[in-house]
Amino acid sequence: IDGEMLAQNGKSFVKKVKAAIINNFDTDSKTVNQFAIEPQSNQIRVIEALDGELVTKQFTTQTKVEGNNVVSDVENDVLKFTVVNRYQNTEPALAFIKNFGIKEGAIASSVGHDSHNILAVGTSDEYICRAVNLLIENKGGISAVNANTEKALPLPIAGIMSADDGYKVGEAYAELDKMAKEMGSQLRAPYMTLSFMALLVIPSAKLSDLGLFDGDKFEFMDLFVK
Repeated sequence: IDGEMLAQNGKSFVKKVKAAIINNFDTDSKTVNQFAIEPQSNQIRVIEALDGELVTKQFTTQTKVEGNNVVSDVENDVLKFTVVNRYQNTEPALAFIKNFGIKEGAIASSVGHDSHNILAVGTSDEYICRAVNLLIENKGGISAVNANTEKALPLPIAGIMSADDGYKVGEAYAELDKMAKEMGSQLRAPYMTLSFMALLVIPSAKLSDLGLFDGDKFEFMDLFVK
């Protein structure tokens, strides 16, 4: 630009500008029992995520119960899904989602349009709690946990951006994306899909910090079919 070389061989020469850390993240760490769901019927509504799409579908299926807790049905890829309010201490909103494909572990993100609360999906309450608490500790970001590994990319600016070098952030994101896929996800971009699962204005079913939402009828709905 104007005769000045700004990039070469995939690297930018633009100098990094230090950014101020501005954030609004005010919720305490969660406990595993906060992600338990007491069964109220033998049928639940499930969000069906679609690869590469913002819209979702919804269907009903049998509840899987262990110890008076409705749990993830890993065999049928119906996994527990939560939205945790990042701005105040409230109980996590809970639902179930299909097509994330995780076999063991959980992923979480505070990039969750439009409110940017914490979104997490996983195979057990313990994994979900660990993934959520990693983000609370870092005041935002994306994370992945399994039996052997915990990884997080902190996003301390508003819980959705990093002040680090762009190449470094890109490498960290690629590692988390790879980990999510090694855990079983067949989605092309698991974290991108996750980030839109709380965007209530797009049909058909989404989850906000206030509960499960029907985007077609534009009203909240009960997790359980009674």
